[in-house]
Amino acid sequence: GSLPGFSGMRPVTEVCIDSRAVGKDSLFVALRGARTDGHRYCADAVKAGASVLLISESFARENMDRCEELQRSADLVVVPDTLAALQSLARWYMEGFLEVKRIGITCSTGKTTTKEIIGAILSRSVPTVINEGNLNSESGLPLAAFKVRREHQYAVFEMGMNRVGEMDILADIVRPRIAVITNIGSAHIGILGSRDAIAREKKKVFSFFTDTSVGFVYEDDLYRDFLAEGVRGRILTFGRRTTRGFEGAVARGLSGYEIRYKGTSFSFPLIGEHNLTNALCALSVAEELGIPLSAVSEGMESIKPLFGRSEIISGEVTLIVDCYNANADSMAQAIATVKELAWDGRKILVLGSMLELGEDSAAAHRGIGNLAAGSGADAVFFFGEETEEGKHALDEAGYEGYSLYTTDFDTLSRSVANFVRPGDLVLLKGSRGMELERLLAVFKRKGRVALC
Repeated sequence: GSLPGFSGMRPVTEVCIDSRAVGKDSLFVALRGARTDGHRYCADAVKAGASVLLISESFARENMDRCEELQRSADLVVVPDTLAALQSLARWYMEGFLEVKRIGITCSTGKTTTKEIIGAILSRSVPTVINEGNLNSESGLPLAAFKVRREHQYAVFEMGMNRVGEMDILADIVRPRIAVITNIGSAHIGILGSRDAIAREKKKVFSFFTDTSVGFVYEDDLYRDFLAEGVRGRILTFGRRTTRGFEGAVARGLSGYEIRYKGTSFSFPLIGEHNLTNALCALSVAEELGIPLSAVSEGMESIKPLFGRSEIISGEVTLIVDCYNANADSMAQAIATVKELAWDGRKILVLGSMLELGEDSAAAHRGIGNLAAGSGADAVFFFGEETEEGKHALDEAGYEGYSLYTTDFDTLSRSVANFVRPGDLVLLKGSRGMELERLLAVFKRKGRVALC
């Protein structure tokens, strides 16, 4: 259907910030980013079917002739700041859906997985919209907001934040009735400066709460009391002790867990205690919303690992691909998961640099080296300049297995290819920028895995 609010203008059916995603009757918002300027693609957007262009005053002033030409095929809306206008438009749009229950999820690690689990459970019960992929930022979240429609009863939003003030904007757009902070970790600590600062910013997800709103925080989070203090509405905890109806979980190796809940049991296919915690968060939200048990179990059992997030690839060699992103917390979780898994063959860790850690980087990488030394792994490969500190810590801890540090990807891939043999379990874990998934080609070439 047509988006309201553009009376007297050409019809608008969707909002895009990427000219390659534009279709018939799109509103194209020209954003200036670090790498490119969306204003350069206005003509492409019009050619692809955009009916309205949202452009900046400075661009309009400097390109009068181009704007006249564009105006023949599309309406132009000129604003001082296109990003702020996109956010205002999304906020206004969401005001038209006050009956839709909004759920906001933020944390340092695991928000996408938690969003997917909550979304899977709710959508088994009633029409639910879930923000796609990683549309969780100051430009992505508004796009997710425009996916809400009249038929939806729930809207589940992942809300990412990596700078001061960003959560104020996101919370104002979503105005969640239920908000979840699954953990306060050290992601983006290099930008925000400290975990205290991260906690202060994440807490803003509760800033538009009313008396009927409900917030969830992890039962053992160091910041639990701080997060709950002075918030309108109710703040509840989740976890092994406080998720109502939870009766225990049995680890099933690479198959994940069997969860006992309210007298029944179901399988949960993700590995690692951190993912079980994400599941318990989802169970607590489902309990608060009164979701039927059948929808809870079906939703839980339907979960599949997302690309690069605890993704299992089987073959002669079994890979745990966890290279979507990395910080000190998620790295520790991944190493702990491998350590705890019952496995007959060898265990190998391939650890890439953790980026965006600022002055905490050296200490964080040393910490990871120490964890790797105590993990029982048969080999540890470090890749990336920052991981040199990890290698030093591993050596100082008296690690006796095989280890290598390199900044050269070809050296890494040759060394890993030469070391692995059938029956090995290999963890690939590093920040997105390290692109450790490139190693999949090595395993594929050697016929070690069937799926890549």
